[in-house]
Amino acid sequence: MGATFTHSPPPLPPDIRVMNGVAALLAVLVTLGGLGLGLQWLVRQPFFAVGGITVEGDVSRNSTASLRANALPRLRGNFVTMNLQNARQAFEAVPWVRRATVQRVWPRRLLVHLEEHHPAAYWETKADNADADSDAVVDTRLVNTFGEVFEANLGDVEDDDLPTLSGPDKTSAAMLSMWKQLDPLTRAKLNEGVERLDLSGRGSWKATLEKGAVVEIGRGTEADVVGRYSQFIGSIPRIAARYQTSMISADLRHEQGYAVRLAGVTTVSNAPKGATKKN
Repeated sequence: MGATFTHSPPPLPPDIRVMNGVAALLAVLVTLGGLGLGLQWLVRQPFFAVGGITVEGDVSRNSTASLRANALPRLRGNFVTMNLQNARQAFEAVPWVRRATVQRVWPRRLLVHLEEHHPAAYWETKADNADADSDAVVDTRLVNTFGEVFEANLGDVEDDDLPTLSGPDKTSAAMLSMWKQLDPLTRAKLNEGVERLDLSGRGSWKATLEKGAVVEIGRGTEADVVGRYSQFIGSIPRIAARYQTSMISADLRHEQGYAVRLAGVTTVSNAPKGATKKN
């Protein structure tokens, strides 16, 4: 019985093995690079262009023409290459749009869901050195129902009965919350609403009613301010009825009560006709 002998080739020298490994790696990289270039070429072909955009949600303030004019020029790329975050920002840059979401819908459509701002009040910004009684308004914007300040065409809300809020930066949400508490109290007792609410840099509140009366409410926590105003608004109708006149102004910043001016009433002797009273 004969024996079988195998002859193994001698091991390759280390430098040859390194060269073969490098060659194999380069071949893989070249292949991957070619595939990448081919994929880039493929996704840029016309058949990957966005074929249409469907807009859903709240679009009462924006027409198709408005969205096309304001958002489409900001979109970059096609169905595959488009950055959806940038696309979202493009739609949120459209006036009245508060929030947008953008999704790809195969094969070549975009689905956009919009949430619009719903105006709740005007927002007035005064000069930095202006006091609470100053009329030096430098900017007028809008406040939405979330208490957020936003910019839009004020002419779009001319027919809306909106109050005016004016205060320091980043206080719009707190001011809207305060107005929502003071306005119903006023309507229930005086049959008129709070037309304007001011907050000074020192935290002092002032309300202007629809018929022109100005009420200096003063400072304090939200509960303090609402409580003080509630007590005042509960008693002032009886005082006005007693003198059969209307209120011009009131100051609630007194510890033991409040001062009020009534039209045609005065406590000053020999005062000219039409003077007012301060209690």
